[in-house]
Amino acid sequence: MTLIRPEVVALFQRYRGSIASAACAAFGLWLMVLGGFVLVPLGLLIVGIGVTMTVLALRKARFAQEVAAPGIVELDEAQVGYFAPEVGGFLSLDELVELRILALRGRRVWRLKQADGQALLIPVDAAGSDRLFDAFANLPGMDSAALVAALQTSAIPQEGLTLAAETRVIWRKQSGSRLARS
Repeated sequence: MTLIRPEVVALFQRYRGSIASAACAAFGLWLMVLGGFVLVPLGLLIVGIGVTMTVLALRKARFAQEVAAPGIVELDEAQVGYFAPEVGGFLSLDELVELRILALRGRRVWRLKQADGQALLIPVDAAGSDRLFDAFANLPGMDSAALVAALQTSAIPQEGLTLAAETRVIWRKQSGSRLARS
């Protein structure tokens, strides 16, 4: 018998990055309260870093979905892979030209399209799909807030589920832009 409900444990695990970065910001505030010529600027810097990290961690937590789709997503260097019983494949992020979210047969999926026309469909709720947030956020010109908003607002229509019922372009590569390697 556990003392903490499983739902609460799952909630803390989902938002653990946000909690840690908020604690960092609180530490910076504490340094500012101590005062002094060194501690106030240092505390202000730590608060700024903590608040920035909190915002990014909250966006990443909102991006993550409960695992309900078959298959697993793998992210290695600049390559995205999706392994499922019937479908799957690999796609290079350097060759990515378009990112869409669409509803296909009652399931929301990411559609990643390469420059040569190949496309990879990845269910939004596949295992490991939360790793895609960092990969997508590093695309040139991508707004991470818009990425999370698109995921939150795209709904699955109840009729016409046999084909792509809804499609929405999230990001398109501008001519001449390249991905930066870190």
